[in-house]
Order: sequence, then structure tokens, then C-alpha cells
Amino acid sequence: MEELPITITIFSTTRFLRLCLLISGLMLLYTTTFLVNANGVASSIGINYGQIANNLPSPQNVIPLLKSIGATRVKLYDADPRVLRAFANTGVQFVVGLGNEYLSKMSTNPEAALAWVKSNVQPYLPATNITSITVGNEVLTFNDTSLSGCLFPAMQNVHTALTNLGLDKQVTVTTAHSLAILDTSYPPSSGSFRKDLRGCITQILDFHTKTGSPLLINAYPFFAYKGNPKQVSLDYVLFQSTATTNKNNNNNNNAGGSAAAGILDPVSNLRYDNMLFAQIDAVYVAMAALGFKKSPSVQISETGWPSKGDEDEIGASPENASKYNSNLLKLVMKNKGTPMRPNTQLDVYVFALFNENMKPGPTSERNYGLFKPDGTPAYQLTGISSNTSSDDDHNKTTGGGASSSKTNTTTGSSPPDTSSTGYLSISSATVDTTCFGGRGFYLKFVFIVYLNLIQMRW
Repeated sequence: MEELPITITIFSTTRFLRLCLLISGLMLLYTTTFLVNANGVASSIGINYGQIANNLPSPQNVIPLLKSIGATRVKLYDADPRVLRAFANTGVQFVVGLGNEYLSKMSTNPEAALAWVKSNVQPYLPATNITSITVGNEVLTFNDTSLSGCLFPAMQNVHTALTNLGLDKQVTVTTAHSLAILDTSYPPSSGSFRKDLRGCITQILDFHTKTGSPLLINAYPFFAYKGNPKQVSLDYVLFQSTATTNKNNNNNNNAGGSAAAGILDPVSNLRYDNMLFAQIDAVYVAMAALGFKKSPSVQISETGWPSKGDEDEIGASPENASKYNSNLLKLVMKNKGTPMRPNTQLDVYVFALFNENMKPGPTSERNYGLFKPDGTPAYQLTGISSNTSSDDDHNKTTGGGASSSKTNTTTGSSPPDTSSTGYLSISSATVDTTCFGGRGFYLKFVFIVYLNLIQMRW
């Protein structure tokens, strides 16, 4: 065998050290760029925009308020034309809703579904970026049980209407469920759907899987704490526990409820430091039991904490509302998944944007808002980026931009006819792209690398 000549290149110590520094710098540049990009498109925070009030700002005046907290997504529970027109050409993504009152007709009349889409969705595209339609809200646990059989056919007909109009690739169809669709939720590894709903839920999960739409769940740890404050740890529901093991909670049959700071699932051996994640994982397990182990995705379409309540609504306070929503924001912006699915993107919609003075029920129902109707914060909230605040207030809600002028508010003794109810979803999980000095740093760094490579004369 012929021997091949061996060429040995000898670097000086200075050149070798320079090369090592350049390689390390390039690795740092790649890593930080990757992390910023990864987080920038990761989980997003949503806020429900309810309109059951007679003193809210006009949609035009909501726009700067949303910008002040970094909002890029809006989710309505109806298809309010005032809102859709106001947000045209803003780049904000929209989810519109079809109310429960339409389900009976939509389930049996495909033409009615087509007409609804033509009137409430198609005219606003593409100026207003509508991405999804929610068909009904908590239908399977609604007081009118006759609607349960209407839900899936209505979803099918709305999707067919989108397909016929060539919009099905842009606009998906889904519906929101109460956590009450679960029969068992504790421990999370024992999660299961109610037996009487499994047939319908299986159809819906199959629909989501085929169309690529998410399963929406409304989950409120506040209700668990209010109902049993002696057994449910406040730290646990406010995302402030340390996942302390409590073996005595294994007989507790609420969604992660415990007297300890956290729980240990005795079956999966997974630790939970907050109730919301335990509830989500219970849903994942229930889905897997029906054969849906990898899809569809799960989103929390409603969760929040009231800043005020009646005497028997223990825990309703500005302090607890701030802790719940602030800690939730921090978790989502870290792109932290649940213990069962730590690498799965988690999208959450906080309830709600405004306090709504005309909502029926206990005092808490009118005090879930992050903001008062005049645009000022209902309480201090950290974790939301503001586009208009100073550096010191960069992560605090300021309410800047929303006008409280009477000439710019919705007035009257009842909610607008065009918007009986509504939800707003915003993406405030923004990432500071000025890491290590921002874009200018990257350009300077690359230029320095280039000069050094030339000097080394490869």
C-alpha cells in the first residue's frame, strides 16, 4: 500500500487561542439566536375579552390598550362586526365564536352554517386575520342537555362551510369545554371523561385530530380553593408551591386538590407544584384512554382569578389575582409544559380583559378583569410586556392607551346587541430580542469574526 504524505500545520499559541475564542463565540451566537427564536414562537398568553357591560371602551380604543401589553391575538366569543372592522389591518389574529343559541339550527341545516360563515367570517378576510371559530361554549355541561347532540353536527357543518369556501386551511373549528366533562381528575394519572359523554367526546377528538384544531378546556383552580379552603393549599393553586410530596392526598378526588404545597401522583410518580397543570394532565390521560395519545393539542381557553368577591368567596382579592395571573404568565413565557408533557407548547387564555359590570351571579363574576373599564389596572400584574411603558415598568400592566372618555365608550342599559358575550385572546409572551445588546451586537460580532478570519489568512 502506498503511503500518503502527511501535512502538519503548526499554529502559534496566539493564533490557536484566537481560533478557540472565535469558535466559542460562534457557538454562543448560535445558541442565543436559537433560544430567542425558539421562545419567540413558543407558547402565547391569551386574555378573554368579555363585553357584558355598558361602560367598556370602544373597540378602537381597545387597540392601544392591547398594544400596551404586547397583544397580538384576539379571541371573541361572538363575531362582533365592530371589533372585526376596528382590528382590520392591525396584524392581530382573531378567533371568533358561534354562540350556543345557534347550535340547534346549525346542526341540521348546512346552508345556515354556510350563511353564517359568509356573513361573519368571509367578509373580514384577509384584512382581519381570523384563524379559528369556536362553536358553542361548555355545551356538554350546559343546563340545556338537548344541545349536546347538536354540538358535533354543528361543528361538522361549519367546517364543511369553510371547506366549500376554500377557507378551511386558514380557519379551524373547535369548541370549549368545562372541566366538568371529566369523571375523575385526581390523581392526574387516573383522569377520565364522564361515561355519558365519551361517545360525543370521541367524535370531537377525532374531528380535532383530522382538522388540526385544539381541544379547549376552561379550568379554574379558584373554584376548588373557594369550595374547600381548608383542604386545598392556596400556594398550590397560586403556582407558589414547591411540589412537596403528600401521600395522604391519594384519596382526594378533586383535580390536584391537596392540603400540602404540592402533590405526588402515586401512579405516575410525577410531582405537581400547581393545580392547573394537574388538571391539564388529567385531560391528557383521559384523552389517551380513548385512544388519543399524541393529538389533538390541549389549550386552556379560560382560567383566571377574581380581584373581588362576596363574603363566602374566600380568596377573591387583588393580591391573589395578581399572584395567580403573574405566576401563570411567567410559566407560559418560560415555555414550561406540564409534568406529563414537559416539552409540549402550552397556550392559555386568562379570564378576562375587563371587569364586566352587567354579568349575573356572585360579585366575583364581575371582577375577573385585568383592567377596569377606564383602562386602568384592576391590580398590579407582572409578566406582561408593555410597548409603551418605561424600562422600569417594562413588565407591568399600565393600562396605557385606553381612553376613558364617555364619548368613546359603549353606553346604554344593556350590552350591545351585536355582542352579547365575548372573549379576547392576546399573545403577550414576548421575548426580549435585545439579548447581549440586541441586533447591533450580532452584526458587530459577525464583523469582528470576519476580520479575525482574514487576519489569520486561511
